[in-house]
Amino acid sequence: METRHVGTNGSRPTITHLPLRHAVLEEVRRRIMSGQWKPGERIYEDQIANELEVSRNPVREALQALAVEGFVELEPRRGARVAVVSESRADELFEVREALEGLVARLAATRRTPAQLAELQDLVAQGLVAAASHQHDRLPGLNTRFHQTLSEASGNTLLAESIERLGHIIEWVYSRSVAGRSAQSWTEHERIVDAIASGDAQLAQDCAAAHIAAARVAYLSAANQPA
Repeated sequence: METRHVGTNGSRPTITHLPLRHAVLEEVRRRIMSGQWKPGERIYEDQIANELEVSRNPVREALQALAVEGFVELEPRRGARVAVVSESRADELFEVREALEGLVARLAATRRTPAQLAELQDLVAQGLVAAASHQHDRLPGLNTRFHQTLSEASGNTLLAESIERLGHIIEWVYSRSVAGRSAQSWTEHERIVDAIASGDAQLAQDCAAAHIAAARVAYLSAANQPA
């Protein structure tokens, strides 16, 4: 199997070191998550293949995988476009997150290791600093790392895998409202970690559920703002 990875070579992407389909997938996902490609924008297989110097087959496979993740919509005879996350779809995502993240925090309060707690506290410290200094470009990645570490601290592999599958789409949704909610979001993260550190499972669950509920309100408010 060909193994290459998308990187940069001057102004032109290059591919080395990863399975080709995954490398193309990561590059297309990066462009969507960074806002380089907007919701509803057409995606052209030929253009991507030319830019990345690959055939159309791995591009097509990457787009199919991204459609499963929720980043791309495939339309018969019309090709692909960047997905538009509808209000109902966002509601579904936040409903699932509230249930999963509440359970994660509850379990983490009694199962986390000292190393996992230290990592959570460090991520919160980084997030608070980044939010206070308006480094909004750092926050989606830090947010993803925080929730991944939290899910690992739950000690439940199936639960962690479920959250990991949602990780990228959650980060994309999070980035829509990050500027207006960054400081409050990381203060909420701090409360979750303090509850976990104290071993209070019910408080940790309540703080995590409240955090997701607040994130939902912020996202829908941002989504309903005039363009």
